Amino acid sequence: MKKHSLILFATAFCLGSLFAQEPAATPATSPAPEAVPAGTGVAKAELVNEREIVTRLQIFLDQQNFGPGKIDGRWGEFTGKAVSKYAQCHGLQIGADIYSQLPLDSVYPVYTTYQITPDDLKWIGPTAYKPSEQAKLKSLPYGDLLEFLGERYHSDPDFLKNINPGVNLEKLKAGDTVRVPNVAPFKIEEVKALGSMPDVPEFQTRSVIVNRKDHMATLYDGSGDTKKILAAFPITPGSDKLPSPPGKWSIIGIASMPNFRWDDGVLNHGKRTDKFFMLPSGPNNPVGVVWIGLSKPGIGMHGTNNPNTIGRAASHGCMRLANWDAVRLAHMVTKKMPVTIE
Repeated sequence: MKKHSLILFATAFCLGSLFAQEPAATPATSPAPEAVPAGTGVAKAELVNEREIVTRLQIFLDQQNFGPGKIDGRWGEFTGKAVSKYAQCHGLQIGADIYSQLPLDSVYPVYTTYQITPDDLKWIGPTAYKPSEQAKLKSLPYGDLLEFLGERYHSDPDFLKNINPGVNLEKLKAGDTVRVPNVAPFKIEEVKALGSMPDVPEFQTRSVIVNRKDHMATLYDGSGDTKKILAAFPITPGSDKLPSPPGKWSIIGIASMPNFRWDDGVLNHGKRTDKFFMLPSGPNNPVGVVWIGLSKPGIGMHGTNNPNTIGRAASHGCMRLANWDAVRLAHMVTKKMPVTIE
């Protein structure tokens, strides 16, 4: 399917809420060391409190493609679900000793640094919140470098502030160095390279199951006794009014950096009208930076302009992921792959 056809599928059905690396020392503001679970292989001097332990766990899960949601150093719903999915994949037993079963010492260093470059500034620009104003812009970029860094390193902006004491992250400029978690960075500058989806024969044994109740999309390979989990990511499914359609569908293609047709009639009444706004592409586009179209017209798996809403505020029929997870998933799927929405 042609790319422009896929972009047209990104209608308001999907609209939810609008809107190298060196080790660094532990922040001076960290409290005294607390107990570290036995058998983790983690040095107490580095993991000085619960935040450090959970941060290492979240980074480990993220590195393994079991998305814990935003890196924030706090145990939450999606950290727990990611642990469960990882344990299921590797035949581990969930229990009090789960830490001892995970190779968390593979996450070293826990933090790295990133230096802002002049090219990064190209992704920062004027923002707007009303569709009528967004439609007038050439693109929908990040509002500031803190938002850019939060998405690049899958992190809550407040978490980045906590691990950078004494640094004003609201006034960053090219050349500044910031402490960040050691995850594979989401590179907005490489998203265009996705282009249209190629046929990948070795992916034809894969499938995606979207669990609307659990707010998770899980990628499998194989079937029956050989079925294995490859990855799992948090999602926001549709609302009660406009639910994600249950059933068996398939992937028809992909669009990177899509435009978005914002139609209030579709959004609120499920009826297409001639009063709409075409919103330009960018990380703050309501469908994010990538659209994975399904065989159900108007429905897809896509990114978001607000990762804070993943798993919380309902969408309008589609499955919304954080941009960094949506791009990772896009690299793992191919045309005609089955997608089951439960």
